[in-house]
Amino acid sequence: MGSLETHRLYAIDPRTWTVGDEAQAPGKPYGMTVVGDELRVLCSEGPDDNRIIRRFIPGHGFRTQDAIACPDDTGSQLGFDGDRLYVSQWYEKRILSIDDHGTVGTTIDVPRGICGQVVVEGRFYLITTDDESTDEYWLTRVDARGATPKIDDIARVGFKARALTYDGDRFWTNHRENDQVVAFARPAGA
Repeated sequence: MGSLETHRLYAIDPRTWTVGDEAQAPGKPYGMTVVGDELRVLCSEGPDDNRIIRRFIPGHGFRTQDAIACPDDTGSQLGFDGDRLYVSQWYEKRILSIDDHGTVGTTIDVPRGICGQVVVEGRFYLITTDDESTDEYWLTRVDARGATPKIDDIARVGFKARALTYDGDRFWTNHRENDQVVAFARPAGA
């Protein structure tokens, strides 16, 4: 889990809700994803809110080398499909695949702003909204494996959710205003 308030990452045991380890991030950790036995963490750094993707190795910390500047200096969430890293751009309403140097490959446009992202079984699952000041948030599935992406809202999320992950059984997100981590079942057919 990353904290925008403390600028730290926390390894949390989901059975006991205890912190097993923590590390200082080089900025505000907005999004992260697992890549092998490492994490990629998208951080907001410096007074200009520069968006940088950093490598984090559990037990060793953040690496200063191999940093990737986000395309257009914007991004908030990350996903990894086993081959490519994906960064979402909330206000631009798109997902970009990037290589190890930040070069953009595929661009996937979506109908709403993206405030959470995870890749499950080759599909993107997103937390999306048209207006971040309301409680109108959605779990949106994007299947971009064909020529034209298939985009479906598969569940309504009734609060201002941030981030998204999947543990093989349940989705997890944050209800930031209530300082809560929220888990919910994968919707039938999803």
